[in-house]
Amino acid sequence: MKNIKLIEVPSEIGAGTRGASMGIDAVKIAALDFMSNFFIHFPSEKIETENSLLFEPIKSPFAKRIHGVLNLYERVSKSVCDSIKNNFFPVVLSGDHSNAGGTIAGIKMAKPKSKLGVIWIDAHADLHTPYTTPSGNMHGMPLSTAIDEDNMECKVHDVDEKTARLWDQLKMIGKIHPKVLPEDIVFISLRDFEKEEKFLIEKHGMKVITTSEVRRNGAENISRKVLRYLSDCSDIYVSFDVDSLDSAISKGTGTPVSNGLKEREAEDLISKFMQSRKVCCFEITEVNPTLDKENMMAEIAFNILQRSVNVLMMN
Repeated sequence: MKNIKLIEVPSEIGAGTRGASMGIDAVKIAALDFMSNFFIHFPSEKIETENSLLFEPIKSPFAKRIHGVLNLYERVSKSVCDSIKNNFFPVVLSGDHSNAGGTIAGIKMAKPKSKLGVIWIDAHADLHTPYTTPSGNMHGMPLSTAIDEDNMECKVHDVDEKTARLWDQLKMIGKIHPKVLPEDIVFISLRDFEKEEKFLIEKHGMKVITTSEVRRNGAENISRKVLRYLSDCSDIYVSFDVDSLDSAISKGTGTPVSNGLKEREAEDLISKFMQSRKVCCFEITEVNPTLDKENMMAEIAFNILQRSVNVLMMN
């Protein structure tokens, strides 16, 4: 039986819309509404945030609040690394998806020799860099930090020296880079990305599984296909951004996109992944209750969290 540890990262400095730092509390409220004592079952750790930066002027327009994001990477990576070394399975609940860069770093720091695969369930590719970003929001960049990519071929911005230096530190964190090979990333339900990200996906031959493919083939077949594709990897990290869900249900997130997964499809798929012994870390991110009605997004996220953890406990 796996020992689960919850790592709470209520940081939203990487997002463009405010409110994701409240996502974890919203999921806890959902648990209470379902009369579940899930959150008192497991040891948990809460990571200190840099959310006070949201009140300060932005110094790096192409990598907003990057110095704060670097601090989060350091804290999250240490927590994830320590958890894995102490034989815990880290379940990370984070505000915005920029935090996932720290999670990936922590897995690699704990298992430097491991070949790490990433299953990225998200409407977005999160493969921008300060040189290509249309928004400057760091939650669009975590996978580029993980694969150590600047994407200079598609450069749009001249980035100042300080930002460039901080960006390099983000990629080097844990003194291992790249942390993941691009071909060891699988995108699921990806449907909203820019041409600069498309360039990287094609350049590296990254695997993309569309919503319609999930719907056509079902969770069982897709999970088998993905795990077979990642069969060379010794460890797998699953990152679930709630905006992978269809915008009809995913109101409570900063960047909803139509033509996404249904709740049941996401839940079935993630539960199937959790049956694999290679999966060593799971993250749920981008719940924003300030944009939601009746806490629906958090309730869906809680259902997925609870079922996933149940599967882990049974393995």
